[in-house]
Amino acid sequence: MYSKLMTCLASVKEKIDFKPEVALILGSGLGDYADEIRIVDTIEYTEIEGFPVSTVKGHKGRFVFGYVEETPVVIMQGRVHYYEGYPMSDVVLPTRLMGMLGAKKILLTNAAGGVNDTYKPGDFMLITDHITTGVPSPLIGPNIEELGTRFPDMSEVYSVRLQSVIRKCAVQCKIDIKEGVYVQFTGPNYETPAEVRLARIWGGDAVGMSTACEAMAARHMGLEVCGISCITNMAAGLSKQELNHKEVQETADRVAKSFKELVTMVVTSI
Repeated sequence: MYSKLMTCLASVKEKIDFKPEVALILGSGLGDYADEIRIVDTIEYTEIEGFPVSTVKGHKGRFVFGYVEETPVVIMQGRVHYYEGYPMSDVVLPTRLMGMLGAKKILLTNAAGGVNDTYKPGDFMLITDHITTGVPSPLIGPNIEELGTRFPDMSEVYSVRLQSVIRKCAVQCKIDIKEGVYVQFTGPNYETPAEVRLARIWGGDAVGMSTACEAMAARHMGLEVCGISCITNMAAGLSKQELNHKEVQETADRVAKSFKELVTMVVTSI
């Protein structure tokens, strides 16, 4: 895997000379955010040797390099999901690659289902912790010593410092941000009502199909991590509506302006 990473790194550096400070992974509804920054360069995933390619409709599938105001960033416009059939090591390869390109901090965003019954579609949730019992750890297998230790501490996956920054940014943006624990399941099916109840018993507040594995990989290699979920729907059993991706997209689009404003302020503040 380290050899594959180095091949991807060399492939990117052949085409682009840019050192980001902050990495950003865009979830559903935020995809066009990257088009609005001051772009220096882009590279399609298909142009990177050995790189996994997203197959999800609506995910563009490229890295965007540029500036959010004065902050140099690399943005992953379309992520790779475990449910697409890739091994978990490939799912987190883009996260590791962004760290190897120079990013020291990473902001993870996603569309998530609300498990906490005080949430409503359109809410934003600051991720304070996560549960990955439903998916394999991205650190299973031979440890990549060049990236981090064999048994990394995960007592503070999501930086307390960055959480504080996000809270302040939310106040400035006049957003009543929620806080909670994100639970990652495999997907691509939505969770059953029983699984949603289990997630709540575990202490989860939102469920989704990404993010936590990326956070673990980033933390393993020493990046400072923060995350925000957009609650696009209430999870199975908490709503009478049938769950579908169209509803997720519609809610994400409805609150996209506020989400983009918050993301911009966070990126320039961290």
